[in-house]
Amino acid sequence: MRVEVRTLEGEAVGELELPEAVFGLEPRADILHRVVTWQLEKRRAPQRAAKERGDVDRTGKKWGRQKGSGRARHGDRAAPQFIGGGKAHGPRARVFAPRLNKRIRALGLRHALSAKARDGQLMVVDNLALPEARTRVLRDRLERLGVRSVLFVDGPAVDLNFALASRNLPKVDVLPAIGANVYDILNHEHLVLTRAAVEALGARLGHREREAA
Repeated sequence: MRVEVRTLEGEAVGELELPEAVFGLEPRADILHRVVTWQLEKRRAPQRAAKERGDVDRTGKKWGRQKGSGRARHGDRAAPQFIGGGKAHGPRARVFAPRLNKRIRALGLRHALSAKARDGQLMVVDNLALPEARTRVLRDRLERLGVRSVLFVDGPAVDLNFALASRNLPKVDVLPAIGANVYDILNHEHLVLTRAAVEALGARLGHREREAA
C-alpha cells in the first residue's frame, strides 16, 4: 500500500510504502472491542473497602439501662449511628486488573491502523517540526491538511515545539510511536503519522505472527 507523504503545509514530497502486515488487514470489530474494553478497565482505580460493624474494634457490651433513661435502647457501640462505628452498606473492595495477552493487543493495534488506512483517514507527513511553539501556527497547518479531530504519532520522541503548540487545541493529541494505542486512534477522526512513526510501528508490529483466519 502506497500513500502520499506531505509536509505540515500540505505540500506533497513523495510517496511511502506501508507494510501490508500492519496497515493492510481487514479490520475486525470484535478484536477492537476487546482491546478498547481492556484499556478502559485498566484506567479504573482500585476501590478500597469501608469498615463495617464487624470490622471496627468497639465493645458489644450493653452500655445503658434497657428502660428509664429516656433515650434509645442501644446495645452496641459499633452501630453506624455512633462516631467510630461501622459504616452501613459501605463500599466493598474492588480491584480492576483485566488481562489481555500481548498477541491480541498487538493485533488490535494493527487492526486500528488498518481501519484508518481503509477509511481514508490516515495521512503521512515528513515530520512534525515547527519553527516556533505557537498554537496559531499549528492551527494554520491543520487547516491546510484539512483535519480537526486528529491524533499525531511521531517517532521515538515528539518535536517539542509541536507538543507545546498542540496543548491548547481541542481534539488534537500527539504521541510518540511507543505510545500509539487502539483507544486514542479510534477516538480521533484522523490519524497522522510521520515517516519515523511508520518505521517504528512497522518494526514493532511487523514481526508478529500472522493473523489467524
